[in-house]
Amino acid sequence: MAFPNLTQPEYLPQPTDPGDGLQGLFAMTHSFLGLVQPNSFPDFLPHLINHDISILSPDFYKEVLLYQAGFLVCIIIGVLFIILMPLVGLCFCCCRCCGNCGGHMYQKQEKNTGCQRWALFASVLGVTIILLAGDICAFVSNNRMSKNVDKSFSAFNSTMDNLHIFLHSIPQEIDLIIDSSSEPIQQTNASLLDIGNSLGGKIVNRLRGRADSVLSTTEQLLKVIDIAEQELQNVNKSANHLQKLQEELAANLTTLSSNINKTLNDCGNLCQNVSVQGLVVMVNFNMVPDVQHPLELIANVIHLNPNATLVEANNTLNKIPEKVAEQARNVASEGQAHLDSIKQKIATFHSSLPIQETVGNVSEFLGDITKKADTYEPDIKTYDGYRRIVAICLCCLVLLIIVLNALGLLCGALGLDTQEPPTKRGCLSDSGGDFLMASVGFSFIFSWLLMLLVLLTFLIGGNVYTLLCRPWATGQLLEFLETPGLFPELNLSVSLGIKDSNMTLSSLYKNCKNNDSLWNTLHWGETVSLDDVLNISKYTQEIDSTLNKLNISVNSPDLLTEKQKHSLRDLSSENGPLNLNFTGALQQINQNMTQKDLSEFAEQLDNLANKIGTGTISRQLRNQAKSLREIQSWAKSSFSPEIQNLNRSIWQLHKFLPQIWELVNSTLAQAEEAETFMKQQLNEVVKNATLDFVHSVLGYFETYLDWVKSTVTGEVARCGPVAWIFDAANTIVCSYIVDAWNAFWFSLGWCTIFLLPSVILAVRLAKFYQRMHMDDIYENNGETMELSRPPKVFRMPRPELRK
Repeated sequence: MAFPNLTQPEYLPQPTDPGDGLQGLFAMTHSFLGLVQPNSFPDFLPHLINHDISILSPDFYKEVLLYQAGFLVCIIIGVLFIILMPLVGLCFCCCRCCGNCGGHMYQKQEKNTGCQRWALFASVLGVTIILLAGDICAFVSNNRMSKNVDKSFSAFNSTMDNLHIFLHSIPQEIDLIIDSSSEPIQQTNASLLDIGNSLGGKIVNRLRGRADSVLSTTEQLLKVIDIAEQELQNVNKSANHLQKLQEELAANLTTLSSNINKTLNDCGNLCQNVSVQGLVVMVNFNMVPDVQHPLELIANVIHLNPNATLVEANNTLNKIPEKVAEQARNVASEGQAHLDSIKQKIATFHSSLPIQETVGNVSEFLGDITKKADTYEPDIKTYDGYRRIVAICLCCLVLLIIVLNALGLLCGALGLDTQEPPTKRGCLSDSGGDFLMASVGFSFIFSWLLMLLVLLTFLIGGNVYTLLCRPWATGQLLEFLETPGLFPELNLSVSLGIKDSNMTLSSLYKNCKNNDSLWNTLHWGETVSLDDVLNISKYTQEIDSTLNKLNISVNSPDLLTEKQKHSLRDLSSENGPLNLNFTGALQQINQNMTQKDLSEFAEQLDNLANKIGTGTISRQLRNQAKSLREIQSWAKSSFSPEIQNLNRSIWQLHKFLPQIWELVNSTLAQAEEAETFMKQQLNEVVKNATLDFVHSVLGYFETYLDWVKSTVTGEVARCGPVAWIFDAANTIVCSYIVDAWNAFWFSLGWCTIFLLPSVILAVRLAKFYQRMHMDDIYENNGETMELSRPPKVFRMPRPELRK
């Protein structure tokens, strides 16, 4: 029987980490958070949830502070930055207003002034590029997070849809298993309809094992007997003919010998050397044994027609299926009537499994979760829109500082004429210095705000990553959730009614990750005994009792009659009538027909006649020589074909007669054994064949139930989608949201920190581009140079150096 394979449903694609080229930034963020929080999952959290320690306890605060030491250091640095940066900016502004901190528009010209300017230019350019890179990363991370928020709901819905597909596929798989029961039922129905060939065929096969050997041996024996009979008849016919020819040859030679002898006597002394002695027949075909008795015995065997008896025995065996079908007609009809009740009993298997109730409850629970998630989606997207706008504003603030730095570098580099004194620098160069100072001013104004927002987002995103995402990836989060007594509602053994106390979230996730079946994952085998549910006696008891009513009786066929056996025994004795001795006959066949060669004697008479010359004696001798040649020719043409036939038949009999002895003995022994077996063991054969038929019918259901057992425990409800829920939640929360969130504050914090060197370097570089108000004079190699300060209205007079 061929049962269908359970195919996995077609699921929607699972959410995956998009990456989009930000993996390096995420890795830097994770490394930084690893430095800030190198500790593993906190041990005090289970005690806090169980209220084993008080939240107001000093020991608790100490433990929390030690665990969050890295974050505390970052908070202190951030707070100092938030407080000090505006104060430093305020002091810097006051200092410049008083003519200090670069506010005194005077620049002393030295040899390495150009080198200082280019070094500061390169430094400000490098810091600006770093700020630009950080701002771009912040902008991309912000954009990524908004996209991920939109994708999160579709990913969540696809995950829920996959789980619904999984849950709805379970009843379909069980229905497929139940529908497959039609296979053994159809096989059983076909066996009952064809019970004649099914059961009768088994009986015939067991009987034919012995009967066919007798039939084959007997058939071979009859073929050999037919050949032997034909050859014996040939021997008998050839021997009789040869004996008649022998008598005729002897008579002719006797008459001719008398005539020759008379002629030789009349010849006198001239013919005295010629003698007729030896002119006699040498062969004696009376040496051929008489085969009439063997022919009579063989004719008796053939007359009894064993072949007809064998055909009748074969027909008797072939009619056994018809007799079985006739005798088992009522039982087969009753068995067919029970097949419908078996199908109804198998259909109750649907309610014997705990899967249906569990699937219904879980499906309802998932529907509630999906509805709640849909209600929160508009609000979450609205708040994310606000967050995105704020983040874009922050990125624009940083971008403003970057643009001012870039304009300052561009205008200063393009507008500066190194040959002109500082008091005569061009407007473009002076604007470059002003842009740099504007960058410094905006840095002081907004850096504290940037740091404040970076600090807040850092505390949220950093702790979510270290307390949720990182333990989730290492498996510590599941171990925490399955801590005994911590979250009773997550105790799967209790909530699912499972006796196995080792059932945990970790084992559930691990088994479902391997796409194992729910039966093995939830250990339903300890709650429901599948062996009891699939006990074959529950389904086949009625048909089993019906089939046991079969009472089949058949007659054993007669392979050979007693007369046939007796006639065969007459042929089977080793020294019996078939033990013919053809040695003498073969010797007679192989020797010459006459003692003296007739051709040579005729030649001798012709020579003698020639010697005598003419006359009556000479003519008589020639006539007698001619008669000898005629006898020789007649003997050759008459004896040779018959001798060849006799010789061939004798050798054929030498070949087949021994086979007759062996085949007769073998046939009689096999027939005796087969008839004894069929008479003594026929009832046992019928009984065993009936039991085999019953077992084969029940075997259809046993095979089906074994397939059901293996399918339910290993194929039904492969819970891969359950593990996908964990993976999808991890992807949505950590990869989509937390990574993008942390990448944003990391990029923005990166820009905020680099505002410090930007301020310092921009202040110093601006002095090289701004137009100075005071001249400077210095001597170099005997030359004296004067840098004068142009007069201004409302300026206090000051002494000036003149040449």
